[in-house]
Amino acid sequence: MSTTHFGFQSVDEQEKAQKVRGVFDSVANKYDVMNDLMSGGLHRAWKAYTVMVANLREGSQVLDIAGGTGDLALAFAKKVGTSGRVVHTDINEAMLRVGRDRLINAGVVLPTLVCDAEKLPFPDAHFDVVSVAFGLRNMTHKDRALAEMCRVLKPGGRLLVLEFSKVAKPLEKAYDWYSFKVLPRLGRLVAGDDASYRYLAESIRMHPGQEELKGLMQQSGFGHVDYHNMTGGIVALHVGIKC
Repeated sequence: MSTTHFGFQSVDEQEKAQKVRGVFDSVANKYDVMNDLMSGGLHRAWKAYTVMVANLREGSQVLDIAGGTGDLALAFAKKVGTSGRVVHTDINEAMLRVGRDRLINAGVVLPTLVCDAEKLPFPDAHFDVVSVAFGLRNMTHKDRALAEMCRVLKPGGRLLVLEFSKVAKPLEKAYDWYSFKVLPRLGRLVAGDDASYRYLAESIRMHPGQEELKGLMQQSGFGHVDYHNMTGGIVALHVGIKC
């Protein structure tokens, strides 16, 4: 029986997906509000930078993995125009429903489907850009997911991984205090769920740092990988190019 981590816990690999699903089922309806509160609105700037780096054009084909409440998918859709396509996906149905409703309310209808990033239901060399924002750290086999993302990209296509990362040393103590003392309390007050936000803080610590993730992406088939630190390394945007 193989084990993996769920936050700081060691769990069976088969159990992790169910536990992660439980976390996002619990927070789906308050996800956007909590993102604004947790980051002081900075998540909007991080995502805007990601959209800029994507450098999408009219007609681009985009796959948004772990697209959740649809904010990146909506921004991408505005860039690709009527001749392009953005596929909005997530493994969690509750999150995807919130995102689909948000997109429809904005007057945008996109292909929306539940799918596992480790087993993408798309042909080889199909997309110009693949994005995954704040979702990779929740995946059981990150190497398999990254290899799948590489597979569905066209040669020269780009993978954008926006994720929490290793914070700069001078910020570590303050960041730990905020993560383990303030964040769970905020989750309890706003979302009625402190455990899910404690998991969030723990999952960030278990996720590969900047250089480690860069190496993992290279091992998964990306010929060139670079990363951009934001807000003192709290978040990093990794960009991998399929050669």
